[in-house]
Amino acid sequence: MDATPRYSFGPVPSRRLGRSLGVNNIPAKTCTYSCVYCQVGRTSRMTMDRQVLYPPADIVSDVTRRVEEARIAGERIDYLAFVPDGEPTLDANLGDEIEGLQGLGIPVAVITNGSLLWREDVRRDLSQADWVSVKVDTVDEAIWRAIDRPHRSLDLAKVLEGVRSFAAGFRGELATETMLVTSLNDSEEGVRAVAEFVGGLHPSRAYLSIPTRPPAESWLPPVPDEQMLNTLFQRFAEVVPGAEYLIGYEGDEFASTGDIEADLLCITAVHPMRSDAVQAMLDAGGHPPEVLERLIERGDLVRTGFGGHTFYLRRLPGLPRR
Repeated sequence: MDATPRYSFGPVPSRRLGRSLGVNNIPAKTCTYSCVYCQVGRTSRMTMDRQVLYPPADIVSDVTRRVEEARIAGERIDYLAFVPDGEPTLDANLGDEIEGLQGLGIPVAVITNGSLLWREDVRRDLSQADWVSVKVDTVDEAIWRAIDRPHRSLDLAKVLEGVRSFAAGFRGELATETMLVTSLNDSEEGVRAVAEFVGGLHPSRAYLSIPTRPPAESWLPPVPDEQMLNTLFQRFAEVVPGAEYLIGYEGDEFASTGDIEADLLCITAVHPMRSDAVQAMLDAGGHPPEVLERLIERGDLVRTGFGGHTFYLRRLPGLPRR
């Protein structure tokens, strides 16, 4: 397996962005939150401090190489998406990285939890992106602390005001995402309150979603039944014109550069893969099933179940298997 550091992965199918090339600009599980539903596990390094993490030139070079490989292979890329296994705005060089990638002629997207948007430098960096998604799970402080489990120094009112300020000045395409967690933020009153806040941001899309991949916490209750989901969506859509469900499966069209082990580990560090997607990726490259078993035996990949499906995710250094 190639030992060269990799900051990009994919292209991967995205329910929001078509086919996106992921950019992982954050060390494993470094975040301002430790959300109960996070698909890459609990946060191991909770921080609010922006830091210089990697040389921007290295990230731009890695993404450029991956884009060229994808083009040679005939793989379509709709977006370059900062969607790391942590909070992307903790990277003090995020603005430089976005600027450097725009020379590739592909729109740049950032998916953020919005927790640092009260900072002017974060808003300035994100303003360079073409598409930004901001998370708004609740507008209730107690529920926010139960679901998103933020850094103790964060304050929800300040976070929400930062989101408002960013939305008011952003000239790109703004999306929001609200994750419904049973028994925590799935009351009609709570969803309506979120919708009223989100509606005031005037996003082009406002996604209402449920956990579809293995969450950080195994005690997470089952998702609401279909009738309840429909009711909650209707309450949300009554207030937010751009409301959409984000609950379907994204599909199996994951691309490989040829180094199948490295590709599987890069993708599953950020994006747990269903077994059918892994098998499709192996079949497309003519790789034997032993590749997968070897990664599991080495402890690099973990097999787990959720929602009636088997998933594979990378066991990050220093984190327990789950």
